[in-house]
Amino acid sequence: MSIKQSELILNPDGSIYHLNIKPEHIATTIIFVGDQDRVDKITQYFDSVEFTTQKREFKTSTGIYKGKRLSVISTGIGPDNIDIVLNELDALVNINLKTREVKEKHTKLNIVRIGTSGSLQKDIPVDSFLLSSHALDLNGMLHSYQVDEISHPEIENAFVKHTNWCAKKSYPLVISNSKELATKITSEKVIQGITATAGGFYGPQGRILRLNLQDADLNTKIDSFNFNGTRITNLEMETSAIYGLSKLLGHNAVSMNAIIANRANGTFSENPNKIVADLIAYTLKKLVE
Repeated sequence: MSIKQSELILNPDGSIYHLNIKPEHIATTIIFVGDQDRVDKITQYFDSVEFTTQKREFKTSTGIYKGKRLSVISTGIGPDNIDIVLNELDALVNINLKTREVKEKHTKLNIVRIGTSGSLQKDIPVDSFLLSSHALDLNGMLHSYQVDEISHPEIENAFVKHTNWCAKKSYPLVISNSKELATKITSEKVIQGITATAGGFYGPQGRILRLNLQDADLNTKIDSFNFNGTRITNLEMETSAIYGLSKLLGHNAVSMNAIIANRANGTFSENPNKIVADLIAYTLKKLVE
C-alpha cells in the first residue's frame, strides 16, 4: 500500500523532508552526534568525504575512513529530534521513495551515538568513556509506538516503586542496546551502565533556576537505584529514543558517552573538547577493526 504524501514528506528534489538527503547519500553505518559542529570533528579523520548537506540542525556527511564507508549526522538535542532522524533514515533504506511502498527486503543500519553526558555516580569520573548497556526512557516519546515487545518491565516496575514515580508522568521504559554492536565497540577501558534519557535539560534533569520541581528528590532516587547490581550511571537526552526506535525498526544501536561532568560531586572536565576527541578516535578505530 502506498504511503500518503502527508505521512512521508519529500522535498521537490526527491530527498527526505527534514534531513534533505536521498538513499544514495548515506552509508549503512551511521554516527550520531548532537552538535552540528561535531560532524566536521569526525570527518576530519576521513580519507575522503563524498557528500555533505545541512538543513536546520541536521547536518550529514558521508565518506570513507580506512576503507569503510561511514555517515555522520547531527541530530540536534532531544528525543523529538531523534524521532525525526531515525524515522527518516529508516525510510531512506526501507521504503521505495518513488512508489511510496515498503520494500520487501529489510536493510539494517548500524547506529553509534557519540555524545556527552554527566555521570550520576561518584565513582564514575569525568573524562571517562561510558557505553549505555540500557536506556531508561523518562520522557515519554516512545509511548507513541507499540513498545511492549522491546521493554524490560521487571526493571521498569522496580524503578517506579523505588522512585515513587508520579502517575501523571509517562511510565518509564527500559530498552537494551544492540549486543552485536556493543561487543564490537566495547573494551576494558569503557564503563557500562543504564543511561537515563530526560526530555529536557533543566527541570527534567533536576536543575533548579526559578522553577520548583515536581519531585526535588528524583535525582537522588535515580542515583540510588540498583537492579541486580546494575545502576543508572548517567543522564542525557537522546539514548532511549535511539535505542527504542532502532529496536522497533530493526536496526542496531549503541550509545557512547564522553563523561564531561559528575553531578554527584559537582565536578566538570577541565578539557571537555579533548575527551570528546579521544572518544571519537576510539570509536572510529573500533568501527573499522
